[in-house]
Amino acid sequence: MALPWTLHGDGKTVGAQDVVGPGERLNWPLTIGIGAQHVVAMFGATFLVPLLTGFPPSTTLLFSGVGTLLFLLITRNRLPSYLGSSFAFIAPITAATATAGMGSALFGIVVVGFLLAVIGLVVHLTGTGWIDALMPPVVSGAIVALIGFNLAPVAKSNFAAAPLTAIITLAAVILSTVLFSGILGRLSIFIGVVIGYLAAVSFGEVDFGQVAAAPWFGLPQFTGPANPFENPAVFGLLPAFLPVVLVLVAENVGHIKGVAQMTDAKVNRYTGRALMADGLATMLAGFSGGSGTTTYGENIGVMAATRIYSTAAYWVAGIVAILLGLSPKIGAVINTIPAGVLGGVTTALYGLIGIIGVKIWLDNKVDFSRPVNQFTAATALIIGIADYTFTVGSLSFNGIALGTIAAIVIYHLMSWVGRLRRTRR
Repeated sequence: MALPWTLHGDGKTVGAQDVVGPGERLNWPLTIGIGAQHVVAMFGATFLVPLLTGFPPSTTLLFSGVGTLLFLLITRNRLPSYLGSSFAFIAPITAATATAGMGSALFGIVVVGFLLAVIGLVVHLTGTGWIDALMPPVVSGAIVALIGFNLAPVAKSNFAAAPLTAIITLAAVILSTVLFSGILGRLSIFIGVVIGYLAAVSFGEVDFGQVAAAPWFGLPQFTGPANPFENPAVFGLLPAFLPVVLVLVAENVGHIKGVAQMTDAKVNRYTGRALMADGLATMLAGFSGGSGTTTYGENIGVMAATRIYSTAAYWVAGIVAILLGLSPKIGAVINTIPAGVLGGVTTALYGLIGIIGVKIWLDNKVDFSRPVNQFTAATALIIGIADYTFTVGSLSFNGIALGTIAAIVIYHLMSWVGRLRRTRR
């Protein structure tokens, strides 16, 4: 069977102004090398999510790779993207696991994936106009920002466990960002973790006991979601997960628009397929013990730097991720990363998630002289950062859920009243 890519030029050289499109590839040694770059780019963020949530790293890596291949198939090899672990799941997973165990968190992930797939189907049939209407930039920016800032107490707790290691890790993250250029500059989180880990080893904070016992090859740990009909309390945890759907929609749509701008505007027509693929990949991970997925900006950055958008490289990256997931020893090494390292890296990382929300406001020139935008963002952020909670029967709404609801309701209510009064608020 013929492969779906045509060779770009001679397959060996790429001119300074050349662009290797999604349907093209270089020769296989170069394509494998580019795929390896994508693995490195996604790895630092992808393994952090299971590490922070207590999920098995090998399982998450495995279904990250499987999800990427599924994404490429559903989008017909037209949309170069990697599906890595989504940070939007960290807060609800942490809350659900602490309350009712890992199975309840996995059920939440499955529900998010299902809803995202349904939204993808609707977008495929109707377009993205209704998403832009429901979540204009001031709303989507607020939702993304409050998810990052809501996690601040978690970063503080890990930081306090080993302050010196955390400071070294944080300094390494910050300095590597400015000291290195190109791909290394984009891997500052990964570099920071490596340097912090080495410091932790020298301080005697790392226990290698499980690493020696773990085999090099084997199936990862598989865990199924909880059955909500056996334990109805699981339903009560869903409100914490539902805002993640909106974040995944915003992330996917934003990343696809970025790829379309760099390659071909026709890529936007695959937005619905991309959302469906991410939803199905998230469901598959949730049914097996992995974390939910999203398209990765880190890998889009690699494409922008190299001007190589070949989906062949993503097939390589997905296959490598699957192979890494089939090595329990790699998972055991990841699990040895101590709290101090996590505290240092998450102090920057969670803040960066919040700043992405701010960047959405800036990129879209949100006018904060308008009261409707002021109150939408201000109220949602305070609710999210302070982690307001509200319980109705078995349903529990945390700060992320309430902040998301507040952002959507306040914006549309104030806009509706303004239209009735014919005033621009």
